[in-house]
Amino acid sequence: ATTKTGIAPEFMQFGSGGNDDMQVPGSAHFYILRPEAVEAFYYMSVLTGDPIYREWGWEVFQSIEKYCKTQYGYGSLKDVNRVNSVEDRMESFFLAETLKYLYLLFDPDSEIDILNKHVFNTE
Repeated sequence: ATTKTGIAPEFMQFGSGGNDDMQVPGSAHFYILRPEAVEAFYYMSVLTGDPIYREWGWEVFQSIEKYCKTQYGYGSLKDVNRVNSVEDRMESFFLAETLKYLYLLFDPDSEIDILNKHVFNTE
């Protein structure tokens, strides 16, 4: 399942079969720059070493740059299936978490040890 912006909405709904296995529900077609997907990509990349998670993170980053960038920062999307639906609103967790996990995902030489030494807390 894909969206026109390549960005996932607030949540997805599983379809009833056929080619449309996942759907964007009408109540959650927005994207407010949440970090959870790229956070999961980071942890899975570290734990498995599989490069697919970096590839997915790069795709997310490119979509954020293309569809969420504003004159002075980044904005939420009103609708992930409308390419010109960016709002002039950026949640603080975008800088504190989303960009942090993207940075870490692309830093293979990081000395962060998520299993034995370091814990992230941005709440």
